[in-house]
Amino acid sequence: MTTVTKKRSTPFYFGGAASCVATVIVHPFDLTKVRLQNMKGQAQHGMVSTMLNIAKNEGFFRLYAGLSASLLRQATYSTVRFGAYDKLKQSMVTDSKNPSILQLLVCSSTAGALGGASGNPADVLNVRMQSDGQLPVHQRRNYKNAIDGLVRMTKEEGPKSLFRGIGPNVNRAILMTSSQCVTYDIFKDLLLTYSPLSDGLVLHFASSLLAGLVATSVCSPVDVIKTRIMGSKEVNMSAFAIMKQMYKVEGITSFFKGWTPAFIRLGPQTIITFVVLEQFKKWHAAWHDDDRQRLTATATATTKL
Repeated sequence: MTTVTKKRSTPFYFGGAASCVATVIVHPFDLTKVRLQNMKGQAQHGMVSTMLNIAKNEGFFRLYAGLSASLLRQATYSTVRFGAYDKLKQSMVTDSKNPSILQLLVCSSTAGALGGASGNPADVLNVRMQSDGQLPVHQRRNYKNAIDGLVRMTKEEGPKSLFRGIGPNVNRAILMTSSQCVTYDIFKDLLLTYSPLSDGLVLHFASSLLAGLVATSVCSPVDVIKTRIMGSKEVNMSAFAIMKQMYKVEGITSFFKGWTPAFIRLGPQTIITFVVLEQFKKWHAAWHDDDRQRLTATATATTKL
C-alpha cells in the first residue's frame, strides 16, 4: 500500500539522534503536558497559564526541568523504536511489492514494544523530574540529573522502580510508533500520489504534521494513565485502578488532559524528528555516493596507468 522502496541501509541511531534534536526544542511543552496530566480533580488549567505559573513561581529555567532525562529517554526509546521499525520494514520489501499496512503495523508494534521497554527507566525519571516542582517541598525528590536520578532510584527504591508503569508505557509506545511511523508513511504516499508535492521538505512537513495529529489523539488516554502511575508514590497502583478512578471522579475528559500541550509538543516534535531524520538519510546517501564516485574515479585512473 505505502510507497516503501528498498533503500541503502542507514545507521540504527538516526531516529534517536533526530528525536534528541526535537526534544531540546519542545521540552517546555512536554513538561507542561506532564504537569497538566498530574493535576487531580475537576480543576481546569490551560497550557499557557500553566507555563506562566511555572515560570513565575519556579523560575523560567524550570520549564527545562528534566531535560537530561528527556534526552536519555529519546536516546533509548526513540533510537530503538525508529531503528527497529526501519530495519523490520525494509526486511519486508521485495522486488515485486511493498509492505502492506498490516505488515507495517506488525513492524511498528514490535519496534514500539522494544522501544517502550528499553526506554522505561528514563521515562519514569523524566516524569518524576518534570512533575517535581508541583509537589510539596518536603516531597520533592530533587534529582540533580538523569544519572543521579537513576542511581538514587535504584538505591532508594530498588531496581523494580525503574520499570514502574512498564505495561502502559509499552502499550503507549506501540500506539505511538504505529500511529506516528505508519501514518507518516501512509500520508507521505497519499500526498505523493494525489497532490502536486514532490519528495522534499514540504512533503515531509505535511506528512509529519498529519501523523502528529493522529498520534496525539490515539495516545492521549494511555499517556495520561502512564504519567499518573509513574508520578504516584503508591507502589502497587495498577493501570485499571487508575483508569476506573479517573473515570469515576474526573469523567471521560480526564483521559485527554493535556491534549493541547501534548499536540503542541508532539506536532512540532514529530515534524522536526521526521524532517531531521529525512535529512540525515539524505546526507548519508550523498556521503556514500561521493565515496563511491571517488572510488570509481580512483579505479579508472589506476586502470589508465
